[in-house]
Amino acid sequence: MTRDGSDSIFVHDHVIDCHIGVYAEEKGVTQKVRISVDAGLDADVFASTDDMEHVPSYAEIIDGIEAIAAEGHINLVETFAERIAEHCLKDKRIASVRVKIEKLERGPLRGVSISRPRRR
Repeated sequence: MTRDGSDSIFVHDHVIDCHIGVYAEEKGVTQKVRISVDAGLDADVFASTDDMEHVPSYAEIIDGIEAIAAEGHINLVETFAERIAEHCLKDKRIASVRVKIEKLERGPLRGVSISRPRRR
């Protein structure tokens, strides 16, 4: 069964402490970053029953974000966003992903937002 339109799952405003930044003062310290992810699902993906096996889980997105952050220092926010997008798109039921990362401790709010489709 397919349907018109598309559904998405999301994680918004997930705040973590992260080793991130390219500048000397950002090395060896953590910074709070806020991460939001919107994952667009393929048109034939939806909860046809009340069972998690049919849809991607936002818990998997959160686990992926935290695992990537735990790997060690990341220089660029853009790199972190790309790794999160790549993690999400490994799930074949996700057709596209938008990732927004904001640094919360570096003066004016700053960050990146990327959108990536699944490459066929």
